[in-house]
Amino acid sequence: MPMSQTAASSIIDFLSIVEQLKRTKRTGWVNSGVAAPESIADHMYRMSIMAMLIQDNALDRTKCIKMALVHDLAEALVGDITPFDGIGKQEKAARERQAMREIVQTLGNSEVAQEIESLWLEYEHDTSEEAHLVHDLDKCEMIQQAMEYEASDHKQLDS
Repeated sequence: MPMSQTAASSIIDFLSIVEQLKRTKRTGWVNSGVAAPESIADHMYRMSIMAMLIQDNALDRTKCIKMALVHDLAEALVGDITPFDGIGKQEKAARERQAMREIVQTLGNSEVAQEIESLWLEYEHDTSEEAHLVHDLDKCEMIQQAMEYEASDHKQLDS
């Protein structure tokens, strides 16, 4: 079935939002003086690759990959808010929830929009073993990246 012009336009609008993840550098690395910090998209991509490498039959690997792909999606609109930005956890969560509503609305009430929102909420609330794993991957990816920056930039990063 051919895609309607409205559906195609919605997808283009959604992808334009996602593009911001490629342009937005991770705040923690910027604040640490890393010479060429990774983008949010870089981080999400490697997390997704890490999820692909999981070999645990008790987990839904595809779900983990998808969750890694969407876990920071709200940051396309709100930016990469760190604990050092002076924004409380509740305010950060509220901003990200609103951003996800806006992002999901660009795709209408489609099945994929609902899946993205559901995966994001599951991650945010850590309501499954898959979400717990993806939280662990988030930390592991950051640690891996820190070690790589320490080696490439010849500097000690704060823990």
